[in-house]
Amino acid sequence: MLSRLNELIWADWIWFPEGHGWADLEDRDGKVFPKPRDLWATIPIALCFLVIRQIFERTVATPLASLLGVPNKKRVFAPPNPVLEAHFCSTSKHPTQKPWFHDMKLMWEDFPKMPLFPSQYWYYMIELGFYTSLLFSVASDVKRKDFKEQIIHHVATIVLITFSWVVNYIRGGTLIMLVHDASDYLMESAKMFNYAGWRKTCNIIFTVFAAVFFVTRLIILPFWIIYTTWVYPLTLYPPFFGFYFFNGLMFVLQALHIFWAGLILRMVIKFLPGNEIVEDERSDKEETESEDDGDDHEQREKSKNGHVQNGHPVLNNNHRKTD
Repeated sequence: MLSRLNELIWADWIWFPEGHGWADLEDRDGKVFPKPRDLWATIPIALCFLVIRQIFERTVATPLASLLGVPNKKRVFAPPNPVLEAHFCSTSKHPTQKPWFHDMKLMWEDFPKMPLFPSQYWYYMIELGFYTSLLFSVASDVKRKDFKEQIIHHVATIVLITFSWVVNYIRGGTLIMLVHDASDYLMESAKMFNYAGWRKTCNIIFTVFAAVFFVTRLIILPFWIIYTTWVYPLTLYPPFFGFYFFNGLMFVLQALHIFWAGLILRMVIKFLPGNEIVEDERSDKEETESEDDGDDHEQREKSKNGHVQNGHPVLNNNHRKTD
């Protein structure tokens, strides 16, 4: 019974275009193709990322932040309140936030003929291990306004990378990962300079980040990559489940990109004359952070690009990002 069910789930006609199947991905003539078992390597890679992150934060990030004048402010948690908890449990389990807290066409034409290169293997394993580590660490990270969207993005990305590997959509997968990687490092750089109080540097990097984000995720991804995974294949093969599954994940990611683009645009507007300080529209405050940060904001106003007035600026450490 289980064997029959397994055959039905992994039938060629479900996951591959007409005339192709799992037999096409068997190693032959000295050519190596992706194998589902290869994905087991991502688990130790994800664990390595988690360990490296802890070591980096303690030995590099924290001392560097201290040198730049960023205080190591402890997160403030609300003390237990039995009365409020009882009211919460008796009224609703879902309270509102107010009171609580290459040429892509070849991917479809010749994918059975495309062998795997070592660089592609490591690119896939490292990327998938990285996103898996983010999913593991999400419970201990700061929860932001877009927490649910981040979870959806991580899950959709992991499934998309995994699926593209298993069925050998390598060219599409590498391009999708490259588009995402193009702007992420700029976002993190802007965030670091924001924490350090280097306002002008932060604003410049954020402007570059916004431009790269819009070009890669709102132009290149939908009008080139998604076009060649959704529109062009229909001229070659009749639709199949794998086609809808792959593109469905692509549309989920694109919807999230549009959502974040709106938040980024709101922050870009604050760069206009008279709006010197950019606050993160995505996550102004931690969900567990108290609201009394007015004094810290005034001190941030006094900071200059790389220099501070009257000693180190008193910046709050509530993870306000500029991405």
